[in-house]
Amino acid sequence: MVTTGTGETSPARWPATHAAGASRPITGCTGKWVSSREGVGGGHSTDRAERTTQLPVMGRAAASSIALWRREGSVSALVASPAEQDKVQVLQRTLYRAAKANPGRRFHALYDKVHRRDVLERAWAQVRRNRGAPGIDQKTLADIERYGVTRLLNELAADLRDHRYRPLPARRVWIPKSGSAEQRPLSIPAVRDRIVQAAVKTVIEPIFEADFQPCSFGFRPKRSAHDALQVLIDEAWRGRRWVVETDIASCFEAIPHDKLM
Repeated sequence: MVTTGTGETSPARWPATHAAGASRPITGCTGKWVSSREGVGGGHSTDRAERTTQLPVMGRAAASSIALWRREGSVSALVASPAEQDKVQVLQRTLYRAAKANPGRRFHALYDKVHRRDVLERAWAQVRRNRGAPGIDQKTLADIERYGVTRLLNELAADLRDHRYRPLPARRVWIPKSGSAEQRPLSIPAVRDRIVQAAVKTVIEPIFEADFQPCSFGFRPKRSAHDALQVLIDEAWRGRRWVVETDIASCFEAIPHDKLM
């Protein structure tokens, strides 16, 4: 089954006696899996240079080094250099390969990776690229740049290292649901907390990514729902005619967050 949400589904396993030429579901998954190209990335599923239905190889870091972004009065923003980006990629690939080689392995020493300076700089670059509204403290990205990105990252690193870091409450807003008169809640963390969240994601994402199946596309690096649709198109051309669509109503509102965490 091709999944486009947050849930991971097991592949459909067809019995050996399945009749040749019989009607089969449109999926990219059969009982046996062929390993795809290895790679983990820190990009978002919608940021794609090309469309593929395999796990993409992580791309090279941006060509720019420490860059100055100018907006309304020469405000500078720190961007990780290629060497620092490469160190983060090495870390991600090491974690991915370790998790892939031993699916049952437990990782006990990850916290110190989160407050690494290169990881925090990568996290800031991601947060800045995503833009986004201010959190409950009303501090915008421009405010952070005026305060000093280096100064903020140093403070976050020290707070994380000394176990003093505490996230601020998220700012709750309500936005309309697509195609419905209902509204859904949206929680907006403060910029400083989004940096820490991005740093944590940078470290743990390769470990979880190693467990996903090739037919899963939702909220994964370098993948999107468009890739899942392309799989359906490809399989339709191969003669498969069944598509099963499921949805969990109010999943994020109804799921027990305490047990999930």
